Amino acid sequence: MVVSSTMASFGQNPKQNSITYPVTKTSEQMGVFYDAKSNDPYHWLEDDKSAATAEWVKEENKVTFDYLSKIPFRNTIKQRMEKLWNYEKVSAPFKEGEFTYYYRNNGLQNQSVLYRKDAAGKEEIFLDPNTFSKDATTSLDDVSFSKDGSLVAYSISEAGSDWRKIIFIDAKSKKNIGDHLIDVKFSNLSWKGKEGVFYSSYEKPKGSELSAKTDEHKLYFHKLGTNQTEDSIVFGDKEKRRYVGGTVSEDNRYLFISAANSTSGNELYIKDLANPKSPIVTIQKGFENDVDIIDNIGSKLFIITNFNAPNKRIVTVDVHNPTADNWKDLVPETEQVLFPSTGAGFIFANYMKDAVSVVKQFDYNGKFIREIALPGIGTASGFSGKMKDKELYFSFTNYVTPGTTYTFMPKEGLSSVYAKPKVDFQGDDYMSKQVFYSSKDGTKIPMIITYKKGTVLNGKNPTILYGYGGFNVSLTPAFSISNAVWLEMGGIYAVANLRGGGEYGKKWHDAGTKMQKQNVFDDFIAAAEYMIAEKYTSSDFLAIKGGSNGGLLVGATMTQRPDLMKVALPAVGVLDMLRYHTFTAGAGWAYDYGTADDSKEMLAYLKGYSPVHNVKFGVKYPATLITTGDHDDRVVPAHSFKFAAELQKKQSGDNPVLIRIETNAGHGAGKPVSKTIEEAADLQAFTLFNMGFKTLPRL
Repeated sequence: MVVSSTMASFGQNPKQNSITYPVTKTSEQMGVFYDAKSNDPYHWLEDDKSAATAEWVKEENKVTFDYLSKIPFRNTIKQRMEKLWNYEKVSAPFKEGEFTYYYRNNGLQNQSVLYRKDAAGKEEIFLDPNTFSKDATTSLDDVSFSKDGSLVAYSISEAGSDWRKIIFIDAKSKKNIGDHLIDVKFSNLSWKGKEGVFYSSYEKPKGSELSAKTDEHKLYFHKLGTNQTEDSIVFGDKEKRRYVGGTVSEDNRYLFISAANSTSGNELYIKDLANPKSPIVTIQKGFENDVDIIDNIGSKLFIITNFNAPNKRIVTVDVHNPTADNWKDLVPETEQVLFPSTGAGFIFANYMKDAVSVVKQFDYNGKFIREIALPGIGTASGFSGKMKDKELYFSFTNYVTPGTTYTFMPKEGLSSVYAKPKVDFQGDDYMSKQVFYSSKDGTKIPMIITYKKGTVLNGKNPTILYGYGGFNVSLTPAFSISNAVWLEMGGIYAVANLRGGGEYGKKWHDAGTKMQKQNVFDDFIAAAEYMIAEKYTSSDFLAIKGGSNGGLLVGATMTQRPDLMKVALPAVGVLDMLRYHTFTAGAGWAYDYGTADDSKEMLAYLKGYSPVHNVKFGVKYPATLITTGDHDDRVVPAHSFKFAAELQKKQSGDNPVLIRIETNAGHGAGKPVSKTIEEAADLQAFTLFNMGFKTLPRL
């Protein structure tokens, strides 16, 4: 099933059937921020435990799914997506003890299965999360092996929640050894020999665990054979931090501790595990810079940091004098942002050049070995493993190339295909073009535009413009089944690398934070204007899309420039900028946003773009489909609830404003494949229908 813009049935958007939205009651609730009051009429929707909120969700979903069910080609898109999705996916293997492990999905399994092979090549299922719950909404999160591979701790997420349960098993027999942990959040799992694991969590909050504030993270040690109530606090008892994590070095000698109060900048500590009475030693105090240990050889530490290096550098230091005044450059900063990994006794410097990968190999003395030949222009990841590994693996993908895994021999510098998926998509028929356009203040912004070769640029191509622009996150080229279906239907898919992201290092990130956050929205608006000016599309055929911080991006853009696009698709968005910091771990996002309690100036700035607070009566907003999950405890669904209520009350014209609330789902991680396909198909059907498509012609 393929649609091209030249064959699509265009025309004026058909007048929508009159939609009767649920009545959303209002209250006289007022919020107080920095001695100023702000009306909060839908405050009651924050109560995820109330029967009234549950009833509202039920009624909104009824309206939404009734509307979607009447789109004539909705099922056709879903069927094509299911067919295209149905191919085997195999991860890179990794060795633990006497077994080789890997994940595999036969195509449409809701959760990928962890398999293993023994030395003789005999395969068996190790963990199958599809059996964890009847509806496949319980997912496998982290899997951590003891250093000898004999013991395993794995975490599970139920209904998409960030709160995890930890289960311990014997690796050989796969039998539960009796220990388990509950109420674990934002944590890795790191073994100290076979004695036990380090993990992190918050005290269970009072009130709703899905929305109540979680502010003081602690690092614990769980000793096998003991009750969780006996677990000792390693860090965070006296020192109050929002995010704390602990990792044991590969040689089992050191514990590395990272502590932070926001998503940018961290402190770094180290403890010698060989001496139980050894103190925790400070490597970096304060939160001005990012710093992390990537490896050690004996007492020599290898550190990645943006201290005095906005694009990051690798330094070395001795553990006995680990502070910054003793650091020595190993891999100096360059013009490109650095993301390193280690394996097989080498360091792999993965640089990002205009949002695409360039990988260089170094030895542990900092000697340049080679630039690794990649299969094309796109995103390479992997190149990591244990010191003793003889071979490593990496994956490569771009917008038209499904992720392929390669075996890499680090001594020879040779790579070969390990696992190439067989996808019913003709990638060679499509192209990606990188352009640089000017934002409002003249800053050059990169954008990659993907479409079918031969597409006529006549302003009538259905287009999705995607963005994020925050938290130092970089949008690099990657294949997506749902995007492939969009391309097959004659659509154009564009990704703008906005300020606030990490594509050009710390300066690029900072240029889209706090009182400069408007730069991000200006960058996105300018991307849309560029696409229209160059006749890739027009306002009648443009949709904007983004999730989480990208949901904020869509919400702010559509309220500032509702004339610019036909469709808006904000997903799990941060949409109430005056109250975001009062929910779950939201206070940790203040580096990017600032908070309404910081100052009168910050309050006014946030209120000036907060989507919930900038919906106005009498404005014709684009057709909008908001998506969220009822168990999202990262960006609580109240953001989306309030935004939907405001839009439904104040919308002028016939464009629908709907909210699709997935039940037993969270922020996105671990969502079953079936739910993912259904949501993606609904988004595309809604988009095309509101652009005026009446049919989807087949080629």
